[in-house]
Amino acid sequence: MSFLLRNIARYAVQKLASDPRAKEKAAKAARVVVGEAKQIARGEDRARAAGRALRRAMKKLQGDR
Repeated sequence: MSFLLRNIARYAVQKLASDPRAKEKAAKAARVVVGEAKQIARGEDRARAAGRALRRAMKKLQGDR
């Protein structure tokens, strides 16, 4: 299982490295994830903050369909 996931991750990284637009989108997504992680780490109730971040991500994904 981990072998399959590792190969999928390697393939995705190779595609990102070859496409400048995809690389830009991945960098933007990484900044958003880092921002969410910082917000969760700063919060007093980390579990609640993580749940809210997950809910925001799920709503955004459902809205993109």
